[in-house]
Amino acid sequence: MKYLEFNTPAIKHAGDLASDFKLANHGLQYLDRVYWNLPTPALIEEAIFRGEAHLSSGGALVVNTGKWTARAANDKYVVKEDSSSDKIWWGVYNRPFSPEKFGGLHARLQAFLQGEELFVQDCYVGADPNYRMPIRIITDRAWQSLFARNMFIPINNRDELKKHIPEFTIIASPSFKVDPRIDGTRSETAMVINFAERIAIVAGSMYGGEIKKTMFTVMNYLLPLQGVMAMHCSANVGKKGDAALFFGLSGTGKTTLSADPNRQLIGDDEHGWSDEGVFNFEGGCYAKVIRLSAEAEPEIHECTKRFGTILENVVWDPTSRNIDLEDDSLTENTRASYPLDFIPNIVPEKMTRNHPKNVIFLTCDATGVLPPISRLDMNQAMYHFISGYTSKIAGTEIGLGIEPEIAFSACFGAPFMVHHPFYYADLLRQKMEKHDSHCWLVNTGWVGGKFGVGKRISIRHTRNMLNSALDGLLDTVEYRKDKIFGFEVPVTCPGVPEDVLEPSNAWGNKDEYWKKYDALAARYVENFKLFADGCPDQVSIAGPKRVQF
Repeated sequence: MKYLEFNTPAIKHAGDLASDFKLANHGLQYLDRVYWNLPTPALIEEAIFRGEAHLSSGGALVVNTGKWTARAANDKYVVKEDSSSDKIWWGVYNRPFSPEKFGGLHARLQAFLQGEELFVQDCYVGADPNYRMPIRIITDRAWQSLFARNMFIPINNRDELKKHIPEFTIIASPSFKVDPRIDGTRSETAMVINFAERIAIVAGSMYGGEIKKTMFTVMNYLLPLQGVMAMHCSANVGKKGDAALFFGLSGTGKTTLSADPNRQLIGDDEHGWSDEGVFNFEGGCYAKVIRLSAEAEPEIHECTKRFGTILENVVWDPTSRNIDLEDDSLTENTRASYPLDFIPNIVPEKMTRNHPKNVIFLTCDATGVLPPISRLDMNQAMYHFISGYTSKIAGTEIGLGIEPEIAFSACFGAPFMVHHPFYYADLLRQKMEKHDSHCWLVNTGWVGGKFGVGKRISIRHTRNMLNSALDGLLDTVEYRKDKIFGFEVPVTCPGVPEDVLEPSNAWGNKDEYWKKYDALAARYVENFKLFADGCPDQVSIAGPKRVQF
């Protein structure tokens, strides 16, 4: 745009909301123009003017993220430096990156951005004033600046913005490519976090989720060091003040199941649990919207028609401007980013001083053998939390096909965990024991057979089971002990046919069911070997027992 010297819609107001802590402090100099803390309407005007996005008939902004329509989970790196290296769980999700290589990469990015127009959002991550962190998101796309404004907690006070000094900064530049020959990366895309310098680089991907998850990874490192449990979960609170947590990977139902008209939503994805209560890290939601139903999920569906919402990779008709939530031709991972207050039934403070009475682990079992709901004791809870069994749903990560992929993701979010999984599991145990929390494993996957044979469990049944658990109605029913995992499975549940609670009933061949269940147990046992050395014996033995045929 600058080469043609157009006046853009917000050009006269670009610096009105600027911080005194300028971009030169990040080594960014000789810039064309910086658009500081633009509000939503101004960012939408800029995005449309620059050809980055289009306005749909309902008012939402539609963007196409190009090559990357999901997280590049294998392209995340952490700088291996003295202040943090002994605390980090190095491995496939935390690949080491040398300080020297980071210095070179950062310098090249600074040079690349010279003469460019940049957008800055100064905001907070963490709703609790005791733990919130001032951050800065620097992007070269107007719509990504709106994404940051939607997803984090914006500042609307001019004096506060003027004095804002970030404690962590993300520089996101989709058009800047890293060089595997120089940087030692897998591809031209990289997310690199430097805890010593309090800066992260998101390069080579326009997918908004990379900005969100990079900051989540940062919080997952910093907060546990203060005794705060960082969690990949949604959270809500009932009319009696009883909080509930819903852990799970993308596609397992965190957003859908926590958006309950009878309970107030705290947040749908990322939270902290401190000694004072539970708080949302974010100020917005990032919901999957493929095949979203107005009947099943009215609150989220309504957000797809709101001015201020960003629709990522949702197919739209350029003539009518109507969107098609059924169309997965771009990706299964279509997303809506919107402020949390677009949902009518929220906790305005995005936090509660009440502690969770129920902790729910959501798993999407693609093999169709797990019970739809089970009650776990504390050691079983730690075992299943560290295991993090689920199925990765198509589209949420690059490289996934249509068929769900069986996976174990420690802490129900391994790509975002920086410490060893037991570090988080032990923190969770401390919180649950202190506040007498109940723990449930809920299967939102398949029944009557594996993917392609059985069918996805009814969301109505899942909601009825959850409501019964949260309302205490399952405290007095009869339970049976599961033959393989040893956890307790309710024999009856209000609003749910008894047959549903015994998954083998839905299989035509019972022998095949037990063989599949045993095969899943074998996968659990093999996976847990990765963590057994760092776990107490009582946790290790809380896993499944193989069936003798």
